[in-house]
Amino acid sequence: TIFWMDEIIASPQSEATSKLVPAFVSPNASATPVAESTALKSRRAVSARQTGALVFLLVVFILMLIGPFLVGRIVYETKFNELKAGYDVATGTLAQLKPQLNDLELASRLVAKRMEPSVVSIVRPSGTIAGREFEGQGSGVIVDKAGYIVTNYHVVEGTKTVQVRLSDRRTADATVVGTDSLTDIAVLKIDLDNLIAAEWGDSDALEVGDLVWALGSPYGLERTLTFGIVSAKSRHGANGSPYQEYLQTDAAVNPGNSGGPLVNIEGQIVGINAAIFGPAYQGISFSIPSALAKEKYEQLRASGHIERAWLGVAPLDVPDELREKLGLAIGQGVLVGVVEKNTPAERSGMRPGDVILKWNNHNATDPTLLSRTIAATKIGSTAKVVLVRQKGDGKVQVSLDVPVERRPADDER
Repeated sequence: TIFWMDEIIASPQSEATSKLVPAFVSPNASATPVAESTALKSRRAVSARQTGALVFLLVVFILMLIGPFLVGRIVYETKFNELKAGYDVATGTLAQLKPQLNDLELASRLVAKRMEPSVVSIVRPSGTIAGREFEGQGSGVIVDKAGYIVTNYHVVEGTKTVQVRLSDRRTADATVVGTDSLTDIAVLKIDLDNLIAAEWGDSDALEVGDLVWALGSPYGLERTLTFGIVSAKSRHGANGSPYQEYLQTDAAVNPGNSGGPLVNIEGQIVGINAAIFGPAYQGISFSIPSALAKEKYEQLRASGHIERAWLGVAPLDVPDELREKLGLAIGQGVLVGVVEKNTPAERSGMRPGDVILKWNNHNATDPTLLSRTIAATKIGSTAKVVLVRQKGDGKVQVSLDVPVERRPADDER
């Protein structure tokens, strides 16, 4: 079919076209419908804003009511998840480490079993010494099946006999064979058969961090075992004696532990428990190293006393200012603090302020080590001493021949 152009133009207005007509407003049409529509829109906008504000306030109110609960719940869930994760990790890891942990547990049990027959409780008569009360309770360790026991000097101070209780429930009177107040070591002797002696270990082989066990009778609680590590070595001056040194441990030691053994993982004596820091255990305990304790035990067992050579000075560390003035290396030399009257030091011409560099073949680097070296020198010999002395703004090196004499007992001085 063909539609001509004039037919399309001339055709009546289509329905679609007529429906578009009302959308056009002639200039003569009324404006009222438009104004009414604007007012309605305004009212609706205001109503919407009010409704939104009410909804917002309602949400805020609800959050204020349930907010703390939600926050608490979130915190709880977070902490719970953290604890649960830690629990799960620990459970799995402990299962994997069980063989190693069992080994450590077994080692602790075996140490206790090995040492139990050798550790004794020491009870002494109640009383006072030099105006002070003493505990009357201590510990010791059998070191020879012939009945020799090592303990502390301060456990048996002022008495000749004490009572010893063994782990097998036997008791015996013990004789004090010898004591040394300067190293706090004493040796006792009991006359019993079927004794089991502990084995000496090497304290010099210990390293900081090594496992150690302390045994004894703290507060009279016999056969007590505690556990820790070596915290430090070569602690000097804890009791004011120039001849003493200590191992420091964190194994719990309390009054009554004095004289008991400190042992290594092989169940060998590496120390004799002697002191704590403060009036009660605070994580710092001191033991006499076995290298020193065994040496004094053998001397006391042989002769009942310790003979020491002496110099008659107060040995001190060299202050930094003096060390720099004398041109000494760090750690080199030991300062002569005081020269006592009528002593080998005074007679040989030593003066306060001198710095000892050598005693025979020993290079002086530490006051305690020098004191122990001097003490071990053969009595009656002559020691070659090299020291440095201030002279004006400079210094002079001096060599002395010092007669080695026996250190008098405290009551002889």
